[in-house]
This record gives sequence, C-alpha cells and structure tokens, in this order.
Amino acid sequence: MSESPAATLPALAVCEQARLSRDARFDGLFFTAVTSTRIYCRPVCPAPTPKPANIRYYASAAAAEAAGFRPCLRCRPELAPGNASWHRGEHVVARALKLIEAGALSERPLAELATRVGVGARQLRRLFVAHLGAPPIDVHTTRRLLFAKQLLTETALPVTEVALASGFGSLRRFNAAFAAANRMPPRELRRQPRAASGAALVLRLGYRPPYDFEALLAFLRTRALPGVERVDEHAYARVFGDADEAGWLRLTAASGDDHALQLELHGARPAQLLPLVTRLRRMFDLDADPRVIAATLGASAVLKPMLRRHPGQRLPGGWDGFEIAVRAVLGQQVSVAAARTLASRIVQRHGTVLALPLPDGLERLFPTPAQLADADLRELGVTTARAAAIRGIAQALLDGRVDFRVEQPLQEFVERWVALPGIGEWTAHYMAMRALSHPDAFPAADLILRRAAAGGGAELGTKALASLAEAWRPWRAYAVMHLWRSAGDAATAKRSKP
Repeated sequence: MSESPAATLPALAVCEQARLSRDARFDGLFFTAVTSTRIYCRPVCPAPTPKPANIRYYASAAAAEAAGFRPCLRCRPELAPGNASWHRGEHVVARALKLIEAGALSERPLAELATRVGVGARQLRRLFVAHLGAPPIDVHTTRRLLFAKQLLTETALPVTEVALASGFGSLRRFNAAFAAANRMPPRELRRQPRAASGAALVLRLGYRPPYDFEALLAFLRTRALPGVERVDEHAYARVFGDADEAGWLRLTAASGDDHALQLELHGARPAQLLPLVTRLRRMFDLDADPRVIAATLGASAVLKPMLRRHPGQRLPGGWDGFEIAVRAVLGQQVSVAAARTLASRIVQRHGTVLALPLPDGLERLFPTPAQLADADLRELGVTTARAAAIRGIAQALLDGRVDFRVEQPLQEFVERWVALPGIGEWTAHYMAMRALSHPDAFPAADLILRRAAAGGGAELGTKALASLAEAWRPWRAYAVMHLWRSAGDAATAKRSKP
C-alpha cells in the first residue's frame, strides 16, 4: 500500500483503520483507490474490502481522478463532504479553493486566480499538488463532474441542463469530459425517469458526523425574517433569486442514517444549481471536520465540557453578506428579538414582493444595497446612528469600498469594515463569522462571551478574553458558538428552577 507521495493525508495507519471500520468521521478527508478495478471510493464504501496490496490513498477526488481512477457508482464520491482543513482559513490553498468554489476558473485563467491570492501561477500549482494531490484546474474539473454525476443520479434534469448546471459551455465538451472520467457517457448513468415540468429538484448534501442540525435550526429560527425565510424544528426554507426569476428552497434532515441533509429546490435555473448548493454547504457548515476542531478547542479547560455536551456544534453562516451586515448593525447592544423585529420592519417596508406562487410565509426578497442606500429607516424605529450606518454600508458596497469576497484574509476584512462609520470590531467580526463563515472570527468585546468564558468567575475584559482565545486559533468562531450556547443553556436552566 502507498499514498500519493506529496499530498496531505491523514497518517497511513489512520487511513487504514478508518477504511476498515468505514468511519464516517473521515468521509471526504481521503479517498481509497483500488488498482485492480481502477475505481476510487469514499472510506465509508460498503463494497467488499479489497486486497491491501491493491489500495492507494489520495487526498482528494481530483488526485484520484488525475491518477486514472474513476468514481465508484456504489458509494458515490460526489456525496462526500469537503475537507474544511483546506477550504477554510488564510492559507493560499484555502483562499484559492474558495474562489474555485465561487466559479473563478469557469471563465477566467489560472493566472488571474493566482493573482487574487497573491502568488504566481506556478507556485499555486505546486501548492495544490503538494496539499491536494492535483493542480487547480483538475480540482475545478473534478468538482464540476462530480456535481454532474449527482444530478444525473438523483434528478430528472435533461443531460443538456446537467451540462449547463455543472459549468460546461457545450454539451460536446461535457460528454467528452464525463466519459473520460467515468468510462461511460452521461446518459448511461441516468437513473431517474423524466419528471413532470415544475417538479421539485431534490438533492442530498452530505456532512461529516457528528452534526447538530437541530441546533443550527434553533439558532436560525430565533433570527428568521418573516416573508424571506421560514424555520421550524425540522426545516429551513427561504426564497432566492430576484424579482424577475425567483424560487424557493427547503432543507431538512435526510431520511435514513447516511449523514446527509435533503435539499428541495423549486424554480432554480440550471446555472443556479451549483452556486446554490455551494452557498448552502457553507451556510450550514457541511464540510467542517469536528475531530480537528475538537483537538484544538478541547485542550481548553473552559471549552472541553462544552464540546462534550455538544460535539456536533457547527458554525451557522448567513445567506447573504448585505443581509448579515444589516442584521449585525441592528443587533448592536440589543437583544436578538429586538434586532429581528427591526429587520422584519425593514423587509416589510423595503423588500421586493414576489408575484409568483410560494408556500405560506414566503413572499419577498431582502432589500438590496441600492434599495437601502437612501432609505429613511428612522420611522421604523431604527436609531439615527444605526440608520446612517446601514445607509453607509449600502453605499460602500455599491462603491466597492467594502465587499464580501470569499478569499480575503480576516484582518483585511475587519480593517476595511471598521473604517466605515458605525462599524466597530464586534460588528466586523460578527459579519466575518456569519457572512464569510470565517472559522477564526472572534468578537471579543461581546458581553455574553466574556461572561461565559469566565467559567463562573469574574467577567473577563475584552483584552483578557482575546488573550485566552489565542490558544483557540484557527477555530475561535466555533468557540464563540459553544460559549453562546453554554450561556443559553445556563439561562434556560436558571428559568426552569422552581
């Protein structure tokens, strides 16, 4: 047995044990290829165990495909969660992967991608091969082909629409690329019969356990904006798109025990599918590796018991950066409920009402920066200072002075945002945590954090908390969620006492 020599992999003994036990915690962290069949699998594949001499390990699906292996039809590598170790944080590879997920290589050359992350194209190729076992273009192509494979397997979309949805400009190029990677043309993989026009598109979104979906729903439910989204104990639903072409989605726990959520899409155009799935995977933190996070945070005496109580805690992202920015300003020094009330008023007054038929409770889009740049929000109960801050944010986004580019480092993001009137460190870090899903964002001035981190002692100062949290890098945002949840648990327990 051997491993891809330059790629970053778990230790060989760990890969062996995870493969033999079909440990779902390692799903997507490596792939197992079998030389006798030329097929690569997830570590959870239920197929009979191959001979040890025939096994090769690869750090990514792209690396396995670059070595000439095709994806398994049984365990379906396209359902494996991503490897957050290289999709998060400040490393050049992590930042480049975020850009690839955002479509940076769909129409732009590698040189432009490399420039955006501050390295040369050759160096970027070397880094990708060293850490992922394949160059950027192979990672991009494999991602598109695996998504196409999922659409062909799980939906009734015509092959021409699958090609468009997976980012191929022509059916001919798609057919050729798919056949080369899978040793069969796309139509041979088709499993679903053609569905009636207008039927929902249903996809499975895999995650790595443990995963506390109920806790994410609870967090989002207290912040849900009527008309835009609807959250109950079992599902998250919201509208998406624009006034001309809008749709809606619903996300629930998938049936069975295969570690996946079920996404139901209505009214989505083919070109929207991959961006929508990418956005939801980030928003619901489906690619996190709980083992790696716990290894760092579990060393803290403050956090260790919290991780034991809630091992599946994830980082709840936001749907849209501007929406999160408005919510963050409204939430400055007020309760979650009060901020939600103000945000709901803004949506009802300035949001775009949709004319198409939608489920009860979904009817409008959150306002755009252009809609709020000159809006007078004071009549809705927003203070003069916060109303001015929201208008300033809207105008700054329109001018390009700030943005929510996925590849920007945390410090750069914070510095640019705090330069705007009404935006302090707390607000900027909260936005980074929710809008960018940055794993190391840390609003150290937060009062609840300073109390919860004290462990029952005297409330910590902002500097003291920031100093304590240095040992929690690069996962400080997860520490935030554990501390907030601990404070909520304590408040609930206190109210329940006779």
